Amino acid sequence: MTDKDEHTKITLIGKALAQEGIEFVYKGEVHACEGCRLKKVCHNLSPHQRYRIVGVRTNTLHSCPVHMDGAYTVEVVEAAVPAAVPAERTILNSTVVHKGGCTHRDCVNFELCNPEGIVPGEGYRIAEIDNGTILSCKLGKRMKRVLLSPF
Repeated sequence: MTDKDEHTKITLIGKALAQEGIEFVYKGEVHACEGCRLKKVCHNLSPHQRYRIVGVRTNTLHSCPVHMDGAYTVEVVEAAVPAAVPAERTILNSTVVHKGGCTHRDCVNFELCNPEGIVPGEGYRIAEIDNGTILSCKLGKRMKRVLLSPF
């Protein structure tokens, strides 16, 4: 299966960001989008989900009230998210519901324990496991780094 499959979505993204391989987390609609005729194309993604650009169509540069240099049409797929999960739960291709919730912002693994791009309460597949060392944790938990893939 390739990146461009039945799960590809079409959306618009700012010209400066429109590059294959770029990943972003869709944050949702902003006030400046009200009244835009292309609003439905831009906002057909799921909020808080991480996406990767797999195709860029540069034939038309659309005017955009958010992206001052304009926006291109892009093809995106949901992207895997690096995260930390309890070591005893790290089974390849198993399903986990990532809870996050660590409040130790000064921890070197804070971003992995509270990854951007995870929708709370949704299940994810462990697509890859970094079988290296156990991550340091200020709460004393045994955590491993994984890539979580949406279904």
